[in-house]
Amino acid sequence: MSSNPSDYVRNPGPKTPVTGLKAAVTTDSAIVTETIMKVLNSGGNAADAVIAGAMVQAAAEPFMTNHAGLVTMLYYEAKTGKVHQLDSLGGHPSGLPPFKPVPPGLGSYATSPPSAIIPGFMPGLKEIHRKFATKDWADLCADAVHWAEKGHEVSTFEYGVNIFGEKFITYFPEGRDFYQPNGYFPNVGDIFTPPGMADTLRGVRDNGPDYMITGPWAEKFVAKGNALGWKVRLDHMTETPPRWVEPLRFAYNEYEVLFLGPPQAQGFFSSVALGVLKHLCIRDMAPGSAEHIWAMGHALRQGQRHWEYARDDQVYGVPRAEVLDDDYHKHLAKLIRGSRPKVDMTDHIRLAGDGTGAGDMMSAFAGPSGKPRLVNHEEKQPSGSCEIAVVDVEGNWCQFMDTLQGSGIPGQVVGGIPMVGSHATFGALQSPMDTVLIKGAKARCIIGNTLVLKDGKPVFSAGSPGNIHCTLPQVLAYLLDFKLDPYAAVDAPRMLPMSEAQLVAIEDRLAPGVVEDLHKLGVRVGALSGYDYHMGSFSVIAHDEASGTLTAVADPRRCAVADGIAA
Repeated sequence: MSSNPSDYVRNPGPKTPVTGLKAAVTTDSAIVTETIMKVLNSGGNAADAVIAGAMVQAAAEPFMTNHAGLVTMLYYEAKTGKVHQLDSLGGHPSGLPPFKPVPPGLGSYATSPPSAIIPGFMPGLKEIHRKFATKDWADLCADAVHWAEKGHEVSTFEYGVNIFGEKFITYFPEGRDFYQPNGYFPNVGDIFTPPGMADTLRGVRDNGPDYMITGPWAEKFVAKGNALGWKVRLDHMTETPPRWVEPLRFAYNEYEVLFLGPPQAQGFFSSVALGVLKHLCIRDMAPGSAEHIWAMGHALRQGQRHWEYARDDQVYGVPRAEVLDDDYHKHLAKLIRGSRPKVDMTDHIRLAGDGTGAGDMMSAFAGPSGKPRLVNHEEKQPSGSCEIAVVDVEGNWCQFMDTLQGSGIPGQVVGGIPMVGSHATFGALQSPMDTVLIKGAKARCIIGNTLVLKDGKPVFSAGSPGNIHCTLPQVLAYLLDFKLDPYAAVDAPRMLPMSEAQLVAIEDRLAPGVVEDLHKLGVRVGALSGYDYHMGSFSVIAHDEASGTLTAVADPRRCAVADGIAA
């Protein structure tokens, strides 16, 4: 570890991929990447690495994730060739109505006020440790305790995110005491030591994950909920345990793409989008062309229409085969191609202007909308999740997500653990996050853990926070269809789905003439900033078939750092 806190500060900007590796890691934080490298260099496997990394991430980036959120994972086990999916979203406690202690109007987190939920983070790590880990639990918690005790230097990114969420995270006095220990947010360059967190993490280190599941922290959590009027009980803390789920497998040309299976919705969204793109002949298009953006906008729109079918298969029937059906995707592509304009639409765009109602549903919730043809972008939902990608020297691949979404009691801090709650709706078909109040039911969410196999072996892994619903199919298309190198695929401009007003909001890096060509196709164009952090921070690892080595890629949109062990 460096004695200079500034050594760990990274800012958004160009990154250099790390190549020629036999083990690889990429995360959203230099601190997390360093911890994972320590685990790998000491002989730990990918499961050990993500446990240690996730524990540190929530200690060093409490503005992006926490120890009370959710955990998901895809894990390729080299010795068996099997891919395992872990779903450790917490559940809403049985027998209780939704509890929403923060009123609407307090910034983006409370645009739709979140509800209290049982944490899934620690149960998830406990299950990963039981099934795959090789190192002692306490050893894997050591760095998290260190960083909670020592604190970290505040970056411009962290300061900006805190200011953005201020109304929500400081609503309760406990939030002000945590985030503003001296009455204000720590400034850029200050050391922020999260108040009270180290004591809790020492308890987790010394007593195991049950310290936060059924032990002293859990008791404090229940007591805090009761004091606020939420009648949660200690037995609720274990009634929705982590679940091993069969991943969603989608055959795509020469590849097999594995997504998180239902109730997680990203697989349905991405499979439909990619299937439509295949039948629109995306491989015959030039990346970044008007044809590409027109096809992608329509394909993403179709993908979004299908996430309502991703539900808990212990509660509903889930039409996996029907959503993945290639003939169905071909039919959707025919509809799109058959409705293509027959005339130049430029005059229509010029005369009609921006249109109204141009915002897609997720842009209002999870990211910015376009400029200069604006969707309302005053209330952009902060991105609160962190992706970790790891491949160890044994060939185990892990794509992992931890998040502050789905974390405990909204706006509260218990034992130094800040929480945001869950933005899930309750029975809404087109909501990207939705659940039902049935005991043990798992919620639908949009989480992008993805593995790409070729001839049964991993060749790519990918995942990201941010607007993952629409960005994942785009990055996969850049990789699998346009055959861009891994960094170029991550760097390339990303867009939101085509809106009702036929507007695509895209990062402002289009080639000359593309906007005019899109207008001819009747597509309005709105600009996002050139590298918009709401459009994600992809953690991608690629296997080079020729050399047999790995490449780790860090996204330029945030503060990511890639590293690895040289082959």
